[in-house]
Amino acid sequence: MRATLVFLGMLSFLAPEGAVARLRVAATLPTLGAVVKEVGGDRVEVSVLASPEEDPHYVDPRPNLILVLNRADALVVNGLDLEVGWLPPLQAQARNGRIQTGAPGYLDASTLIPRLDVPTTPVDRAQGDIHPGGNPHYLFDARSLERVVRGVGEFLGRLDPEGAPEYGRRAETLAGSLEAFQREQAARIAALPVEKRRVVSYHRSFPYLYQWLGLEEVATIEPRPGIPPDPGHVARVLATMKATGARVIVQETWQPRNTSQTLARLVGGTVVVLPGGVDLSRGESLLDHLRQVAGGVIHALQH
Repeated sequence: MRATLVFLGMLSFLAPEGAVARLRVAATLPTLGAVVKEVGGDRVEVSVLASPEEDPHYVDPRPNLILVLNRADALVVNGLDLEVGWLPPLQAQARNGRIQTGAPGYLDASTLIPRLDVPTTPVDRAQGDIHPGGNPHYLFDARSLERVVRGVGEFLGRLDPEGAPEYGRRAETLAGSLEAFQREQAARIAALPVEKRRVVSYHRSFPYLYQWLGLEEVATIEPRPGIPPDPGHVARVLATMKATGARVIVQETWQPRNTSQTLARLVGGTVVVLPGGVDLSRGESLLDHLRQVAGGVIHALQH
């Protein structure tokens, strides 16, 4: 035991001069993890709780996630009740005051963006999976991500004041790239005829994406959010697609595809399956992911 302590002490003297203890940040979703990673650079160590293939409403609360949260200096969440079904118990079991809701190390990224689909009347479960604070799927929107990137830069700077100038520089560079990209993609859509800009969604996942790109959602395959479609509703969606000329159906990777594929076949259309977030395991960047999202939709609309 004494030898081990001596060895650890020697290691501390051998550490590079000026070495910085990295800020340990947990992010609930892969896209938020990518933001933290790209803004934080070498000053942060990022852990992501959900994978791009998981429905963020229903992430498996694995025991190892408790350990991740217990060790974290900070936690960045999507908010708007997207993680409400699985995150609070993990926070409680982690016994880490730094990452509890409202603590200095807790950032709800939804507080940084203008919210869409905010209900104006009381909501209940009969209306489906309605989020009282607004639609939580803003991470598909490059404009919302600009705001999140800058907000994460300020957040990291508060936790690590010495690194604040670096976080600020990295955030502004990334936000500038996002701004240029979002304008470029919106211009590509604007060049299409109006009738080519109509889409159908499986779930109400993309209002931010559609607002950014200038698209019109004419129907959703789910009759209400989170409620599986019945034959009558599917028939109405088909009629709407035929009447409006909508030929593209957009959905997320974890949503069932049979109904979408059937409808697309009946109108000679296309199903676009979007990834749930940045695939950090493959070295994907935030812009790589957005190119895949916007590019997939635009390609389908052009053909």
